[in-house]
Amino acid sequence: MVRILVAEDHEVMRRGLRDLLLEHQGWEVCGEARNGRDALDLAIQLRPDVAVVDISMPLLSGLQATRHIRKQSPDTEVLIFTQYESGQYVQEALRAGAQGYILKSDAALHLTEAVEALARHEPFFSPSISKTILSTFFNTEEQKRDEEALSTLTAREHEVMLMLAQGKKNRDVADALIIAPNTVITYRAKIMKKLGVTSIAALILFAARNKLIVF
Repeated sequence: MVRILVAEDHEVMRRGLRDLLLEHQGWEVCGEARNGRDALDLAIQLRPDVAVVDISMPLLSGLQATRHIRKQSPDTEVLIFTQYESGQYVQEALRAGAQGYILKSDAALHLTEAVEALARHEPFFSPSISKTILSTFFNTEEQKRDEEALSTLTAREHEVMLMLAQGKKNRDVADALIIAPNTVITYRAKIMKKLGVTSIAALILFAARNKLIVF
């Protein structure tokens, strides 16, 4: 059972989302929110597996709600659901802790795939925004900050970072390096802190924009 919270201020869109999600066997829409404040309160109360959050909502924006949800219900993955294709919004969403970003125009094709990925604690992005993400993220100042952050990684941390950015699970990394899975978890936490990222999705984009992996 995957428990999903839907946060969308437009009633027609919210109903459409709910109906689309309920077509998937084994999924439950455990809560519906009309604004960011309600989304946060319901996330804390219900602890859903995935929260589908509109980026533009009253009281608290989707980005503000995401930031608070990730702090107060850390096991809840947030999927930003929006019409905005701007790389700046994507960057802000990832910094807030979102694990996925899907355009409303892609809902019929990719919503189920996105929720499935986040339920497995894996990132998901609408295919159409990948180029926008990279072109917006990459600039001279950010490159300088990235280089400084990368320089703080030890050789082993750099190795683990690349494996995680390539989509390898903790167990896969542990087996490849002949270390304990708990050691990988420790490395992962240190790496994310040093690089200033809050999710594997953000780590993947960090590696991609620095040409450490092919995105």
